[in-house]
Amino acid sequence: MSFIEFVQRAVELLPALARLAIMLALILAIPRIARALRIPVVVGLLLSGVLLGPHVLDVFPREHPVAEFFSDLGMLLLMFFAGWEIDLELFRQKIVRSIVFGVATTAIPLLLGTLAAHWLGYAMLPAIVVGSLLASHTLLALPIVTALGVQRQEAIVVAIGATMMSDTLSLLVFAICVPMYVSGFSASALVIQVAEIVAFVVFVLAGLSRAAGYVLRKVEHDEETYFVLMLGILAVTALLAQYINLPGIVGTFMAGLAVNAAVKDKPAKSKLEFMGTTLFIPVFFVVTGFLIDPLALARSLSGDAMLAIGIIAALLLGKWIAAESCGRAFGYGPAARMTMWSLTLPQVAATLAAALVATKTFNAAGQALLDTRMFNGVLIMVLVTSVLGPLLVQRFAPGMAGSANRDGTADATPSRTPTTPR
Repeated sequence: MSFIEFVQRAVELLPALARLAIMLALILAIPRIARALRIPVVVGLLLSGVLLGPHVLDVFPREHPVAEFFSDLGMLLLMFFAGWEIDLELFRQKIVRSIVFGVATTAIPLLLGTLAAHWLGYAMLPAIVVGSLLASHTLLALPIVTALGVQRQEAIVVAIGATMMSDTLSLLVFAICVPMYVSGFSASALVIQVAEIVAFVVFVLAGLSRAAGYVLRKVEHDEETYFVLMLGILAVTALLAQYINLPGIVGTFMAGLAVNAAVKDKPAKSKLEFMGTTLFIPVFFVVTGFLIDPLALARSLSGDAMLAIGIIAALLLGKWIAAESCGRAFGYGPAARMTMWSLTLPQVAATLAAALVATKTFNAAGQALLDTRMFNGVLIMVLVTSVLGPLLVQRFAPGMAGSANRDGTADATPSRTPTTPR
């Protein structure tokens, strides 16, 4: 009996509370281990999820509703915090730049990903779906830039704002491709989808912003009510986004923008941030690691290396072209441009969600929109970018930490360089 089999049998009888205790121990220990190894905490949490997940030691089962709920909430809170940490005055001044970079970091990887998948033998519609998976990104390394104190610099604000555009546009392309693959093109379905997205953005950023601001001001001296209302706003916007076939993270990011001014410097805000960054967001990173089967990915990489290399190369090149060209046009320095590129590399939340849907979408001939071969390639891309993105952010973002102005460039070397997110 191998060591892994011995551990798997030993943990089969562990009660739920024991598994919870292991999860909490991970959240407590991994940051310290990561500091000792000089790697980002998010990378350590991801790798611990791979090790203790169902594909290796099997400490945590493939389906665990509580862990999945904590993970989903952590992912939503991550984007909610991203929305309310943005300097709104700067965001309004630079909204055009966010839109420009958002379109560029969506369109260029989408085009290169489509060409790469088509070159690898996929029909045009599945190839476009692969391109749409590369177009989005998850701000996996956001805690690192927050810890370094550069989250309010213009280049970071532009990169965060571009996330909303990137996820929305990529999911719109995906939402168009899925019904076309199943039953053919429908102009009416396309028009309805676009109309729903426009109505949702207007509702959240205009209607919800005013209504939530009014209600929160009325209860600002009642911390418990304030706290619950913020969670309620997060849940409602995530559900509304999912109802119109957008990822919940897009809804919660816009909700964070909507309540940004109202929650500034409020005690309940600090308490929600403490709860999220201490528990739910670390769980999100660990549970993301559960999805990765290192042996299956190794087999896919050795047997079909060109597929994984092709889509990863298309992603790295596409995101770099977008960040470098837009960063130069906006006058940002090298550290800011490389940080923008690094932030937009990780493919986790929207990519995994769309990829799973695509594997369960079949045409009249019973063929899946995304076959097992490509799905394994996407998982390899998720693993590589989940590790590479935070490592690169950890490498380049400190170059921005000493900036005294807000033009996205660095003026001085920071006096200290945190190695882990708070």
